Amino acid sequence: MLKLSPEFAPRLERVVCSLERLLPLPLPPLDWGVSLAANWRRHSFSGSLEAIDCVGEGELDDLLGIDEQKRVLEENTRQFLAGYPANNALLWGTRGTGKSSVVRALLNRYAPQGLRIVQVDKSDLEYLPDIFAALRAEPYRFILLCDDLSFEPGEISYKMLKSALDGSVYAAPKNVLIYATSNRRHLLPEYMIDNLGAKMVNNEIHHGEAVEEKISLSDRFGLWVPFHVFSQEHYLRVVRQCIDLESRPTDITLVWDDALQRAAIQWSHDRSKRCGRTALQFARHWVGQQLLKRTPPPG
Repeated sequence: MLKLSPEFAPRLERVVCSLERLLPLPLPPLDWGVSLAANWRRHSFSGSLEAIDCVGEGELDDLLGIDEQKRVLEENTRQFLAGYPANNALLWGTRGTGKSSVVRALLNRYAPQGLRIVQVDKSDLEYLPDIFAALRAEPYRFILLCDDLSFEPGEISYKMLKSALDGSVYAAPKNVLIYATSNRRHLLPEYMIDNLGAKMVNNEIHHGEAVEEKISLSDRFGLWVPFHVFSQEHYLRVVRQCIDLESRPTDITLVWDDALQRAAIQWSHDRSKRCGRTALQFARHWVGQQLLKRTPPPG
């Protein structure tokens, strides 16, 4: 048996204590029969899946004004759940248009059929092989969600995602599909100078290397689902639907007049955005105001 000298023992004890502080706290095994979603939580040397307690109660029917986007993603997800071929999907467009909400609503609808979600931050994409290894043998179908994804010059983590989408040695197992949301269609910033490398070959434009590199990542998603800003007419139609939805539990009757329409338009101007989120926020504001006028709080 190794015997430590008296002066060496305290040093070894300090080293062991330092290492223990670096190690993650032990977590119980994740029960996917109970947990519908999880985050990949990075630790000092690796990481682990950590259950998300509250996913949210949003339903597909509550998301107004994006019927075509919902249809495309729901069909793709149903194919995936049935074990049929399905595509990884890039949900791109301006903020507040419902990209992340659609994915959460899909989980709420199809969790009983075995759908689960794992959310992964951009900075943790290097751990995709570890995440895939943790999910491969599970009897569930997983959407790996990369939310609000974009890359800046010099970042190399996108290469791991590129490999996973491309079917290389880091490819996702058959029970994992990747959905990413982004404000950028090509995920990487685009500059005017990138186009200087373009050239004509047999009367066709061939992009330069810089552009090809930027496009190549988004090209690996089989589905591109755009989420655009609403027209004013479409926005006002969604506002009416949202007010109707918010006022259902109350006795408020919607009277759509010029004053209400002007207020809804001004609300969108103040936020510089016509989208489902803006419409819902105005509806909550308006319905809340009407209720407050009828029944003011005590005191």
